[in-house]
Amino acid sequence: MTLRHTDEPLGPPWCRPLHGSLDALVVESELLAGNPLGDPPRRPLYVYRAPGAAAGAPLILMLQGYSGQLDTWLARRAFEPTVVEALDAMFAGGGAPPAMVVFADAWTSRGGSQFLNSVANGRYLDYICDEIVPFVEERYGPASGRAALGGSSGGYGAMVLPMLRPDVFHALGSVAGDALFECSYARMFPSVARRLRDAFGGSYERFFAELRRAERFDWARFGEPLEIYAYACAYSPDPDRPGEARLPFDIATGRLVPEVWAQWLEHDPVRLAPRRREALASLRAIHLYAGMSDEYYLDLAAQAFAAQLDALGITCTLDLYPGTHGSIKAQYPRAAAALARALAP
Repeated sequence: MTLRHTDEPLGPPWCRPLHGSLDALVVESELLAGNPLGDPPRRPLYVYRAPGAAAGAPLILMLQGYSGQLDTWLARRAFEPTVVEALDAMFAGGGAPPAMVVFADAWTSRGGSQFLNSVANGRYLDYICDEIVPFVEERYGPASGRAALGGSSGGYGAMVLPMLRPDVFHALGSVAGDALFECSYARMFPSVARRLRDAFGGSYERFFAELRRAERFDWARFGEPLEIYAYACAYSPDPDRPGEARLPFDIATGRLVPEVWAQWLEHDPVRLAPRRREALASLRAIHLYAGMSDEYYLDLAAQAFAAQLDALGITCTLDLYPGTHGSIKAQYPRAAAALARALAP
């Protein structure tokens, strides 16, 4: 037998041809230039257009979870479609009106920005709202409405961005989004304090020095301390040290530092909601999802956020499904479908 070259395209499982189109762009941000971490202002930007999507279709902004780079949306798990392929199959099958899905990159060298402006990270909220959205609509045409959708830290961004910028967003979909910080975050503080003590002499300076020297990123060694520091950069940046953060707990004991913890709680969607009631009331749709076995208790966070909205007289849907934090990916097509239906002209 002889191996021969062929020009015929690959099919599944290596490639599922899209019914819509995906543009992989590179953009240069003025707002991220000179950011405190020295992270690149040049970023990837993916724009997917469902079959039949044209100017006037809904725009859904997809936000990645902590540590995610934009190209992870194209990563394939064994026997599964990528997120882009799954969305494409949903739209092509008539699961929702045609829409445009924009994948925005807000990664930092700390692992993520939480999609907020911060003197430790840079102006990521402004980058999304005042650069990406206008750029996309100028290039592809104005949208009938805009929604934010994400999971985990991306779900946090999907809850918070419409609250802070209702002039930009008209709906939100959050899959296991970070909220109810005393359940989702505070439980990690003792573990991080112990890891810093046992592996890094109780010092973040030593932690970052070893991280810079490491030949590979070992999540078991570096993951939780870096994650918590990234959240601190977003929620409690140190105004006197650009690029650095104040921690909400004492490294030596794990004990809460009340004034810093209070800064974190100000960013908790459950606690932010009453202060942003008018913005939330202006949204056309709010859809919340979470796995009932989520390891970070983000099912309880979704319930708490839904209960807070109900207390404010704001309608939302809450879907608790069987699954863990790792089952977020499977929820994106139906969440996107719900948002596309809500925003369709």
